[in-house]
Amino acid sequence: MTTYTSDLLRLLESRGYIHQATDPAALDQLAAKQVVPGYIGFDATAPSLHVGSLVQIMMLRRLQQAGHKPIVVMGGGTTKIGDPSGKDESRQMLTPAIIDDNIASIRTVFEKLLTFGDGPTDAVMVNNDEWLSALGYVELLRDVGPHFTINRMMTFDSVRIRLDREQPLTFLEFNYMILQAYDFVELARRYDCQLQMGGSDQWGNIVNGMELGRRMEGRELFGLTTPLLTTADGAKMGKTAAGAVWLNEEQLPGYDFWQYWRNTDDRDVGRFLKLFTDLPLDEISRLEALEGSAINDAKVVLANEVTKLVRGEAAAKAAEATARETFAGGGSGEDLPTLAVGSSGMRLGAALTEIGFTASNKEAKRKISEGAVKIDDDTILDPGFVVIAHEGANLKISLGKKKHGVITR
Repeated sequence: MTTYTSDLLRLLESRGYIHQATDPAALDQLAAKQVVPGYIGFDATAPSLHVGSLVQIMMLRRLQQAGHKPIVVMGGGTTKIGDPSGKDESRQMLTPAIIDDNIASIRTVFEKLLTFGDGPTDAVMVNNDEWLSALGYVELLRDVGPHFTINRMMTFDSVRIRLDREQPLTFLEFNYMILQAYDFVELARRYDCQLQMGGSDQWGNIVNGMELGRRMEGRELFGLTTPLLTTADGAKMGKTAAGAVWLNEEQLPGYDFWQYWRNTDDRDVGRFLKLFTDLPLDEISRLEALEGSAINDAKVVLANEVTKLVRGEAAAKAAEATARETFAGGGSGEDLPTLAVGSSGMRLGAALTEIGFTASNKEAKRKISEGAVKIDDDTILDPGFVVIAHEGANLKISLGKKKHGVITR
């Protein structure tokens, strides 16, 4: 482990955030002597970010905890164009009104995790549409264009993969990396921003921005990335069979969010406690050392702590109470996902998919045949079984030991 002198890099390294840094010694020296404004850019393509973005949000929280200034950059301008990074095809275009609504919704999560204000270490949220939409095309070509070569841009994974697969990459999207690099220049001018952070898949874009800042402004800028976050079984963080694990309550009920963390693989508990909670490291060491069924206690702590940070303490308590009632008491708590099947009922396979337990009716039929599905704790093996709920008498539907829901009329 590298020995750092600044609180910032010591904190980031001790909790597992550092994957790559452009000049860690110089950044460490800078962070030890002054407030460093640092930013991360976020998509505005949906009304909520999902769990895959939470490590980046937590990195901004760590930046503030270490006495520095977080800058949240919402991609209102770049969302109009589309980021080809990690995508196999072009993204859908959104109207400015939808983008603005998305940003307002996303801000509510950041307000729980960061302290916003006008102070030297208070967080600010900015929209890159402020400068990108005001940037004239001729001005962009003249001032920014000469600093990029097509040769270099063609080597970027986000471009190369699309071309290798013979999938279309529009000129519009090809410009995305230029605009993202220009963000760093504008943030350096407006906020004296000296650090860009992001996931490891953004390394090329971050280096692009640093180089552009050096060429256009003569500034020394820094980049730092987190490791690519996957679960112990190799799955991408924030995705489940039922869909994305959204951070906002409107997109995902509190119990489902809590349950996602409660279902963490045993091997991931310690790592996730470091990344996604504020618990002291010695307490985390104690929790991750638990063995056998006792590790489930650590998972409950993880679920409570993350839910408390993202959704609030009341949401965490309600979700834990629902889980306790469901698992220990055999009841069906109010926060469980609910599906109304109407007076004529619904086939069991369709119900499993509608409530979000399976991704398709085909998967649902397979789970039923495996004996993994129960109605009111009775195993159902018939895929044609029709679930009928009578007025005032709800049913509990379960898939395996971890997924439970309520069937109503």
